[in-house]
Amino acid sequence: MMQQTKKSYLSETVARLKPSGIRRFFDLASSMEGVVSLGVGEPDFVTSWSIREACILSLEQGYTSYTANAGLLELRQEIAAYLARKFHVKYDPETEILVTVGASQAIDLALRATVNPGDEVIVVEPSFVAYSPLVTLAGGVPISVGTNGDDHFKLRPEQIERVITERTKALIVCSPNNPTGTVLHKEELEAIAQIVKKHDLLVISDEIYAELTYDGPYISFAAVDGMRERTILISGFSKGFAMTGWRLGFAAAPAEILQAMLKIHQYAIMCAPTMAQYAAIEALRNGEQDVEYMKKSYHRRRNYFVQSLNEIGLSCHMPGGAFYAFPSIRATGMTSEQFAEKLLLEEKVAVVPGSVFGASGEGYIRCSYASSMEQLQEAIKRMKRFLDRL
Repeated sequence: MMQQTKKSYLSETVARLKPSGIRRFFDLASSMEGVVSLGVGEPDFVTSWSIREACILSLEQGYTSYTANAGLLELRQEIAAYLARKFHVKYDPETEILVTVGASQAIDLALRATVNPGDEVIVVEPSFVAYSPLVTLAGGVPISVGTNGDDHFKLRPEQIERVITERTKALIVCSPNNPTGTVLHKEELEAIAQIVKKHDLLVISDEIYAELTYDGPYISFAAVDGMRERTILISGFSKGFAMTGWRLGFAAAPAEILQAMLKIHQYAIMCAPTMAQYAAIEALRNGEQDVEYMKKSYHRRRNYFVQSLNEIGLSCHMPGGAFYAFPSIRATGMTSEQFAEKLLLEEKVAVVPGSVFGASGEGYIRCSYASSMEQLQEAIKRMKRFLDRL
């Protein structure tokens, strides 16, 4: 009797997805003792006490039921006020703001609500590792645009225009960028906006690091002339407010798009955690002083760490935001993965190979400076020792 081939129950799309390249290094580092980790993309600060206290109070008062699908109206009103106050963009809290389970869910919803099968979505690289897989899961086709380290990883309009076809639907932009820390300034955003308008594109603007911009005021893509009606603004509380584990983000967009995102959210999630929403209200009302304190600390660490990288022979541009340095390791002759693995095994310093963020990240490594100054100094000492042996 012929043996029947076992049927696979996996989605072919999911089966083809590669697992996150970051995870392998985290798993390896977690199995070792004495590792100085520059790999984790989250603040080293604990969430401010007043925010934690607001969460505790909500539990004590019995606020444990579902909220509205879009989130507590009180929180959406605070988000609208925050966006108007800080970034000069106005949204209707009742119809144009959605509270999500982290900014990552907001990106997923944005793509699933707007992308048709076969639509092309431009992904600017090096980029957050989730963008291209989420485009694929939404039925779209990710189209990579690689930026250049010699140009400080700035996105130029001509780079976008070269890859636009009749199937191009949207552009994903992240500023400040993960992993490079590059910030797009007003005139650069305006130049990109001209291409977006010319080709009638949608912009998904990931602004999760907006609070952590060091060398001037932050400009939201939605604040650029003519961009509000074609931009989905994505942000949240993880980075600026040191609330990564709370898993709370939000999207702001024109009502038609936002309501389509809400439809998916209703069926998939119901609502973001109630107690986290009450905590976020406190964060927006009274947390900005703590955000400023953390920002100043990251600013000092950035200046020290980037200068030190250049002094030990790893060329690195000065990142304008976020909490990442993205130095070049091309002079060593190693690939970024070889460098990261060798550095971890020999000196117990964990970094992320730039190649996991796209082809244009090859030859670089991502180092998070969201660590104590003592940890950063120790990392530099070990990295110098490692480079001296090469």
